Amino acid sequence: MSVDACAELVRRGDPDRFLAVMAAPAAVRARLFPLYAVNLEVARAPWVTQEPLIAEMRLQWWRDVVENAASGAARAHEVAGPLHDLIREAGLPVEVLDRLIAARRWDIHREPHDGPEALSDYLEDTGAGLMWLAARALGAPDAAEAPVRDYGWATAAAGYLRAVPVLAERGRQPLPQGFAPQDLAQRGLQRLAEARGSRGKVPRKVAPALLAGWQTEGLLRQVLAGAASPALPEAQKRWRLLWQAFTGRW
Repeated sequence: MSVDACAELVRRGDPDRFLAVMAAPAAVRARLFPLYAVNLEVARAPWVTQEPLIAEMRLQWWRDVVENAASGAARAHEVAGPLHDLIREAGLPVEVLDRLIAARRWDIHREPHDGPEALSDYLEDTGAGLMWLAARALGAPDAAEAPVRDYGWATAAAGYLRAVPVLAERGRQPLPQGFAPQDLAQRGLQRLAEARGSRGKVPRKVAPALLAGWQTEGLLRQVLAGAASPALPEAQKRWRLLWQAFTGRW
């Protein structure tokens, strides 16, 4: 039950977030890898089985892990153990973690989101919640929550738009009827602008938690311009990550 195990899971299953953590100072990586590992575990839980009941049970297991960690009871698991330690040491809000996990129940079924606001809530509970947890793990104050969540929502929207073709291939209906990818990209850019407008509320020590969003603006602008499968060139990806890591600006 080590952070190294979490890091290896993220390296194999979520390479972009792995690069973001490795661009962060070594001192903070141990607080980011467990969060990104549990996010990966719950994100893929609905996809590793064709049986909805089994997928529901997997998600409930993680909800129980979070509940038990809050009460001081740890489970022997390569991700649950480090997560338990992080929750206790950083005082993470377990209700945010619980909503992150519960939101993934949508991925189990084939019904579309019940309108744009339901999709927005999904992105709020998953991506925005995850970024706030990462920021909180690095000591973010309460005043930083709104801009961090705005940035996390925009980042989640960019990632979701990148996944739309794959979700459609798997028989899902990723976007509500009448809601185009460009509509979501525009909302994402609005939330990004709001986040940057309140950047002064986010201490510099929290910047490593926001490195996961280093591709956000580029991907959203690609979709807004009509790209069906947004992707940044590798050289541009690397340069943008290095720039954000070096300057702390997002």
